[in-house]
Amino acid sequence: MLNLRKNYQKNLFQILQKVIGKKKVALHEPYIFGNEKKYLNDCIKNNQLTYGKFNKQFEKSVCKFTKAKYCIGVVNGTSALHLSLKLLGCNEKHEILVPALTFVGTVNAINYTGSHPHFIDSEKDFVNMDIVKLDKYLSKIAKLKKNKLYNKKTGRIIKAIIPVHTYGHPVNMDKLLKLSKKFKLEIVEDAAEGLGSYFKNKHVGTFGKLGIISFNGNKIITTGGGGVILTNNKTLAAKAKHLSTTAKVIKGYDLVHNQIGYNYRISNISSALGCAQMENIKKILKLKRNLFRNYNKNMRKNSFFKLIKEPKNSKSNYWLQTILVESNLIYKKDQIINFLNSAGYSVRPAWKLINEIKPYKKKPKMNLDNAKLLQKKIINIPSSPQILL
Repeated sequence: MLNLRKNYQKNLFQILQKVIGKKKVALHEPYIFGNEKKYLNDCIKNNQLTYGKFNKQFEKSVCKFTKAKYCIGVVNGTSALHLSLKLLGCNEKHEILVPALTFVGTVNAINYTGSHPHFIDSEKDFVNMDIVKLDKYLSKIAKLKKNKLYNKKTGRIIKAIIPVHTYGHPVNMDKLLKLSKKFKLEIVEDAAEGLGSYFKNKHVGTFGKLGIISFNGNKIITTGGGGVILTNNKTLAAKAKHLSTTAKVIKGYDLVHNQIGYNYRISNISSALGCAQMENIKKILKLKRNLFRNYNKNMRKNSFFKLIKEPKNSKSNYWLQTILVESNLIYKKDQIINFLNSAGYSVRPAWKLINEIKPYKKKPKMNLDNAKLLQKKIINIPSSPQILL
């Protein structure tokens, strides 16, 4: 087993001990400290587990916080992405640009529509997409014809792009909006990890036609399992609500389903949990930023690991605190991860690049050298908001 104390004077193990102490900690746990039990008991008392007053209340609270005009609650972030792509008419004739470095749910949602993921690279030593590199790539491999972008090799239309605000760090949306306009691309923001993150004081997930947020158990706030679609388009909002509730039309005592819909509606009991969590969102975000400051203070002079910081013109929620191992230590990364987990500190590597997993190996991709190296360097370290309490 790697002896970190012997090999490194200022190492991650010592830093975690200094910031967290010697207690065992998970990577990211929900922080339950408000009206969660009260609201859940209300659901049980009134026998409103599936649908009730908390459904709309939760959607309104997310709208108020993000400044989106419309918010549609669904069962998880993946279903929110699936519906968003369906609303844009994505199908087997289309390709969707998506980072290779992301959670598999982002790409699975593309596949659910019959569309083809087209994998794009990350920035060098940062977790978000390389927009400058992508601009040059699209100029070479695609052509515009009648306001549609065609892949010269496959003949398919490159219809949309999914910017992923990875680990809560905002994508440079100025650059992306400019690129999307140039190449006639729709934008569906994957802000699954981005609640409380802003680019130039505008909440992520509200820049494109559609955006999504996840409320899984390990996110900034949780509804147990859940997500939302964000949009400022009234027509898209109405369609999203319709499709997420099995395309149901009530006619007297009859229920008519006028198209293929999905049973994606978030439950009242999940929404109740979300309402209680949203009441304390500002405190949670403050705790997350305080944790980052503590890590940053103790890692500042460290020459072995680099702590990822929010990019320029952005305010990150610091969902997952993330470090990059220096290039000469990549070969020791797995040993470091094993050692820290055995010591009680839950840490993990980045996702495997999605283009490397079996279902997606043959899908189109650009040069992914940055993402390949980045994936080898990432370690996510304990990030729960309550760690320092």
